[in-house]
Amino acid sequence: MSLASEASPSPSSVAADDLDRAVQLSVAVLRRAPATAWDGKAGSLEWDCWETVEHLSDDLFAYAAQLGPRQPPLEGEVPFVWESRRPGGPKNAVHADRAAGSAGLLQVLEACGALLIAMVRTTPSHTRAYHGYGVSDPEGFAAMGIVETLVHTHDLAEGLGLDWTAPPADICARVLARLFPEAPGSTDPWPTLLWATGRAELPGHPRVTTWRWYGEPRP
Repeated sequence: MSLASEASPSPSSVAADDLDRAVQLSVAVLRRAPATAWDGKAGSLEWDCWETVEHLSDDLFAYAAQLGPRQPPLEGEVPFVWESRRPGGPKNAVHADRAAGSAGLLQVLEACGALLIAMVRTTPSHTRAYHGYGVSDPEGFAAMGIVETLVHTHDLAEGLGLDWTAPPADICARVLARLFPEAPGSTDPWPTLLWATGRAELPGHPRVTTWRWYGEPRP
């Protein structure tokens, strides 16, 4: 599935609809994976493809949970139990029932995405909640969810042998502007997002070996 990149408009606020588009594109691509491919490694990650989808689902769930309390936490995470199913595996609160197969796994992903989409749509913009990369607002959590979705779908596509080449440039440009203020603004948004998250080279710029985003709301 080739997703043609289009010229990016000037970046604007990241919206729940952007996250919805990202999750639906991810699920559509991953549905094409062979049933026997999910135990392979997800790109450069140490996790297999099944675990990586669980991790992505867990991220989306956790971001939604941070926005959930009437008074969201500002100094830590909502205290769910995160645990790994094997040494070296991702520590999740969300685990999919393997008996449900890959269709069930992707249903878990879509459901967790829907939780965050709903929270971003319904939470007042002045709300703040803790994240390790900066106390953030609903827009910031939407942007974080999009980055997790797009770059982990890139990892998964490599591991599953699927084509995931260029998600929408406008979404990539908005999340770069929101979370990666030091990223170059004159380069193609999708390769720039992969570069900013340590997954690719970007001509004219040194390779990123350690990275983070900045979740604090823009002034």
